[in-house]
Amino acid sequence: MTTYSPSDGDLPETAVAQTKTKHTARAYINPYLAGILLGIVLFLAFFLTGSGLGASGGLNRLLVFVENFIAPEHIDRVPYLIDMAGGDRNPLDSWIVFLTIGTIIGGFVSGLFNYRVKWETVKGPHISTRKRWLMAFIGGSFMGYGARFARGCTSGQALSGGAVLSVGSWAFMLAVFASAYALAYFVRRLWN
Repeated sequence: MTTYSPSDGDLPETAVAQTKTKHTARAYINPYLAGILLGIVLFLAFFLTGSGLGASGGLNRLLVFVENFIAPEHIDRVPYLIDMAGGDRNPLDSWIVFLTIGTIIGGFVSGLFNYRVKWETVKGPHISTRKRWLMAFIGGSFMGYGARFARGCTSGQALSGGAVLSVGSWAFMLAVFASAYALAYFVRRLWN
């Protein structure tokens, strides 16, 4: 997708001054270097905590915290939830909650540092902003359900499970790539 960038001669003098004082977003890190750094972080996570990386578990515990605040009697009746928040247990008392919150804060700080924090909807020219948000919500709902159904998100399953050569994690990742490739044909209009 191309964007129009007017030359300085096309802009009023005040607009030229404003565009020259704004910061431009810094380039992304080299993907090979990023992969190496991610591998080091994953190794350190296993080495220091005995657990890998993941995000859906932390988000799940945050949701259970809200649910426990609203309907604690429901939490005490469901065996899956009682392990996290039943009785006097606090669902936020887990390392994965802090990992999840740290990931969100770290991403935001990185965006600030590299001048990438802004309100925008990334979409193709042939789709409305409203439909793009609807599709993002539907896709996110499927991914959230799939992460709970698969007992982990792509971080937990693919990175952490794949790193310890878990057959289920490798099968999960192959299924993710195959289904994404098959579905891409039908949603390509959202980007082109």
